[in-house]
Amino acid sequence: MSESSNFKMKIAIIYSTKHGCADKCAHTLANEIETNTALINLEFSTDANLAEFDTIIIGGSIHAGMINKKVKKFIEKNQEKLLTKKLGLFLCCLFEGEKALQQFQDAYPEDIRNKAIAHGLFGGELDFEKMNFFEKAIVKKVANIEQSTSRINYSNIKDFALKILN
Repeated sequence: MSESSNFKMKIAIIYSTKHGCADKCAHTLANEIETNTALINLEFSTDANLAEFDTIIIGGSIHAGMINKKVKKFIEKNQEKLLTKKLGLFLCCLFEGEKALQQFQDAYPEDIRNKAIAHGLFGGELDFEKMNFFEKAIVKKVANIEQSTSRINYSNIKDFALKILN
């Protein structure tokens, strides 16, 4: 057996979530990767030792057209280090097609997007049980959605994992 076949890459999935969709997608992705993977939720830990990892996956969800602030701050703080790593980026949003692509481009800086070997649009989810009155009212008015809905694209998560592992 060659030395390289014994090598297990260390992967960090770094994300933040407001109502749980990005958390659900990050865990699903970790299960798909099935390797030495650490899940780092920026809601609980804002400092990750990036030197420990060969591959960094960053993800978050869109609220009011913006990516989670903790994801944005993490990227700004670690941008130089991130550009030296194998990168993957994912986004949770309810939109599809051009609107989802635009949200992805708006969420991540161009140099980070260009460095990433995998881009993932994982769909989205609205959980009315986890929203306050104001959030529910906005969703009902803007998205015209009256109840909890899930549009997570598990196929896209699986495809993303394959890109990361190749």
